[in-house]
Amino acid sequence: MSQTVTPSSSPNRLSDSLLDNRIQPSSSGFSDFVQETLALTRRLFIQLQRRPSTLLAGIIQPVMWLVLFGALFQNMPQGLFGGSQNYGQFLAAGVIVFTAFGGALNAGLPVMFDREFGFLNRLLVAPLASRFSIVLASAIFIASLSLVQTLVILGMSAVLGAGLPSLSGLLLVVLIVLTLTLGVTALSLGLAFSLPGHIELIAVIFVTNLPLLFASTALAPLSFMPKWLQIVASLNPLSYAIEPIRYIYTHSSWALSSIVMQAPFGSVSMGAALLVLVGFSGLALLSIRPMLRRALI
Repeated sequence: MSQTVTPSSSPNRLSDSLLDNRIQPSSSGFSDFVQETLALTRRLFIQLQRRPSTLLAGIIQPVMWLVLFGALFQNMPQGLFGGSQNYGQFLAAGVIVFTAFGGALNAGLPVMFDREFGFLNRLLVAPLASRFSIVLASAIFIASLSLVQTLVILGMSAVLGAGLPSLSGLLLVVLIVLTLTLGVTALSLGLAFSLPGHIELIAVIFVTNLPLLFASTALAPLSFMPKWLQIVASLNPLSYAIEPIRYIYTHSSWALSSIVMQAPFGSVSMGAALLVLVGFSGLALLSIRPMLRRALI
């Protein structure tokens, strides 16, 4: 006996089923997102393995800064740079932060090259659980490189006589580096999705790099600077990453209430500096969100 199907009920059941599937994501959606993120992160590490000179250059450059600048100011008068025992100890914080900043600022270049070579278009048409795995993979990759560079700089600065922070201080250094890296990586990825090509992105990197370095407390304390540059350096987010790390280097104990910087507008505590740094990263993430949505959705 043939079974009859009501014409009106079958399409309704089919549309209801499709609607339910669209509204309620599958239980494997999160695991797929994690798998995609890990796969894209692994791809970046494979590229690094094939071109290890990128990592080597990122390690050799800050070591050269420590050695050459440390030797240049080796005979400085005691106490010239605050509580630092030597210029290498003073410089270590600036080198750590600026190395992490430079690496994060270059985070958009691989994405830009993927755009230009067509690989990004293939990802965007692929059935990904979430296209934001592309962004997260880049952030994980850059954060990993920044941690490796930070550990090398900490070890080299200790060899050169700067010493090592306490265990809690080391953990705070890692937290500061990751927070700064997250915010700058977000800005770099936003530029990679909005600028027309890698030439423009490289131009932005070159224009941004050195001015932010010299307009911060990486190489000299605020007291060495003219008044106008003190104001600029006090508004520079890099200074709020450098000064807490420098305080950790020069003090055996620290607290959130510890004063880490004497800005023109007043004293800045450790907690206030960390709050500024977190606010900068949060603002960077919020500012690029519309650009990422337009590019990825």
